[in-house]
Amino acid sequence: MGDLGRSQIVATFNQVISFGGLILLATLVTTPANAHKIEIHQDVGATMHIEPNDAPRAGASALTWFALTQKGGKVIPLNECDCKLSVYSQASTAKPLQQPMLKAVSQESYQGIPAATITFPVAGAYQLQLQGNPKAGAKFSPFELKFDVNVAPGVVAPSPNIAVIPQQEQTTPPWLIPAAAIGVILTGAIAFLVWQKLHRKKSL
Repeated sequence: MGDLGRSQIVATFNQVISFGGLILLATLVTTPANAHKIEIHQDVGATMHIEPNDAPRAGASALTWFALTQKGGKVIPLNECDCKLSVYSQASTAKPLQQPMLKAVSQESYQGIPAATITFPVAGAYQLQLQGNPKAGAKFSPFELKFDVNVAPGVVAPSPNIAVIPQQEQTTPPWLIPAAAIGVILTGAIAFLVWQKLHRKKSL
């Protein structure tokens, strides 16, 4: 590894330490790759989390929140930030697919941080961009944070249960049975009378 690579690692390490230090570093080391994502720009950093478990699915609404902090670890609540969230497809970041409205939520140990409910239309790779400027009285630099998100296919809803009506067996109507029996009897009687008449003629 060259001197340039070492200097970049040291600079990144120092930047992480300055944002709260050991808490953020511990999060990076101990959580899986798809867990909370951390980005830093200027003197502002943010941890992003998507409910549930940082595993969004296409077509399902997901609460997405950003734990904004400035250098030194001070939390930046939404009421101190003129923030805007944009959702892009990683295939094209020219125009946002969505710009969800931000709202203040309290999550874990963070109070009043920005959050939005996002519904990703299809599975694939997305990028969330959180931009912010300080409101009157707040002291932090304007920032733009970019988070890459992979969205899994949605859960296929089961087909509605369709009641299957079994075909009724074709049965002989009850009235047809005696009628058939009568027909058989009459036929036999007529045949007997004809045979008897023919037999008498032969006798004569």
